[in-house]
Amino acid sequence: MLGPEELERYARHIVLREVGGPGQAALKRARVLVIGAGGLGAPALLYLAAAGVGTLGVIDDDAVALSNLQRQVIHGTPEVGEPKVESAAAAIHRLNPHVTVETHASRLVAANALDLIGAYDIVADGADNFAPRYLVSDACFFAKRPLVTAAVGMFDGTLTTLRPYESGPDGARNPTYRCLFPEPPPPGSVPACAEAGILGALTGVLGSLMALEVIREIVGFGEGLVGRLVMFDARSMRFETLQYGWDPSNPLSGEHPTIHDLSMHG
Repeated sequence: MLGPEELERYARHIVLREVGGPGQAALKRARVLVIGAGGLGAPALLYLAAAGVGTLGVIDDDAVALSNLQRQVIHGTPEVGEPKVESAAAAIHRLNPHVTVETHASRLVAANALDLIGAYDIVADGADNFAPRYLVSDACFFAKRPLVTAAVGMFDGTLTTLRPYESGPDGARNPTYRCLFPEPPPPGSVPACAEAGILGALTGVLGSLMALEVIREIVGFGEGLVGRLVMFDARSMRFETLQYGWDPSNPLSGEHPTIHDLSMHG
């Protein structure tokens, strides 16, 4: 049930036919885990909190640094040096006290991934490098949890949704992250954010899109991003969408799978 203050707070959602009272109630019941409280996680957390997601989990083992503030808008200058999960939780509480925040001040690793992910309904991954993206996507496959995953470069970004433990309306298997990106790039071939730089507002665009896709998955409207990769180029201000499908040779859910657990992630 939504109280009077919540009805006023979410009034602009409730008047939307595609959301309404039932959709807002679904958001209140939802448990969403956000991987990372950085460039992508910051706007995603703010918009998910503003939307009325009942429980937000956030996992990050880092502390707020001054160089984060160019893009990680959930944190402020007074929070420099604080754990990111605590700074994020305080900002969410200021924005919407109806949201419960569960903080996990640790790194997502193979040993804790399944238990952590299994405690939530849907996962939003804003990790800043390839290794955790493969771990999260594999863990979501085994835990049977939908995953909205985004990534950014210096001036570009991508977004997709993964439900590889299910089949599509046509009966075909849904693709995995490994169907889209079979192998991570060689170590050192993709420069880190600190070396290459990144346009701050770009992370706001992709992080907000990530929140929007999570909301659409929870409420259940529109055309989902399973099997579709949204690509954004900030230089040309152009969006494109790539279709992709299940690869029978993928090692996770292919015809001859070789990945049966998370042990390969160490």
